[in-house]
Amino acid sequence: MSFDTPWILFLLPLAALPLLLERHHSRAYSWLQLLPSDPLSDLVGLLLKILAALALLFILLGMAGPHSAQQQVEKIGEGAQIALVIDRSASMDDPFSGTTNGRVGETKSAAASRLITQFINQRKNDMFGMVTFSNSAMYVMPLTQNREAILAAVQAAAGTALFQTNIGSGLTSGIALFDKVPDSGSRAIILLSDGAGRVSDDVQQKVRDWLDHMHITLYWIVLRQPGGLSIFDTNYKPPENAALPPEIELYEYFKTLKSPFHAYEAEDPKSLAMAIEDINSKEKKPIRYVEQIPGRDFSQHCFFLAAFMIALLLGVKYLEVRSWH
Repeated sequence: MSFDTPWILFLLPLAALPLLLERHHSRAYSWLQLLPSDPLSDLVGLLLKILAALALLFILLGMAGPHSAQQQVEKIGEGAQIALVIDRSASMDDPFSGTTNGRVGETKSAAASRLITQFINQRKNDMFGMVTFSNSAMYVMPLTQNREAILAAVQAAAGTALFQTNIGSGLTSGIALFDKVPDSGSRAIILLSDGAGRVSDDVQQKVRDWLDHMHITLYWIVLRQPGGLSIFDTNYKPPENAALPPEIELYEYFKTLKSPFHAYEAEDPKSLAMAIEDINSKEKKPIRYVEQIPGRDFSQHCFFLAAFMIALLLGVKYLEVRSWH
């Protein structure tokens, strides 16, 4: 048993005052020794003192805020520990598929926010964390089972964007979310971007080692304009003496990872929804997770008992025979 304001417990001795003090009218008459003894009245008087003492006791206990301790229960369910690594470069604010019938289509960031929200709502046992990146990575939320917090973070990620796409910083920060978090048996990173940037050799080696060491599956969803360059185009050849485009170079690097890797391309909200649904179907493995069971608050119970004692006192007071004048 714990208390919100334990210092009030020091006032509990005050509850004994009704037992220690005598009622004034019991000493208002002289020669009480001449009256016959009345055991019933003495018993009723003692019970009234006990009721008053209990009423004070329960009022003080209620003010102290008693509650049981929070419990943690380990359960087995289906799900994963998932880190969301979301691109917040300026191009994410472009319409997904250009204009349609003179109207601007849904932006990439808005579509991603909407579909990821649906994805989170479908998965009841998962732990989610979140990192966004543009010029650099921005830590948003640690791995948590708090649905309200992660959904608010996803909604906030649809806000104003910056300019560059530093995927290396986003990936390393996303992987770091799993550090010092017990492995539940299924871990994944969902990397969502509409482009790619060059990743240095040092960062590539760090990402490769960390993903393998922490047993993390990487899912990469590439948002691209219709007709744009595809990372799956095996026939693409760069111009002479030119480097591979960043998207294809990053894709070729990801394919060399020891840990599991899956890539998707999405040209519109529908194909993005299909990619997220495929990830949803893949990441349904048995996992162990801890459910937090909040403690029970007993303050209202104490106040109810105090009110009951006071009601009894008032009832007896109403029935009391008035002294004759």
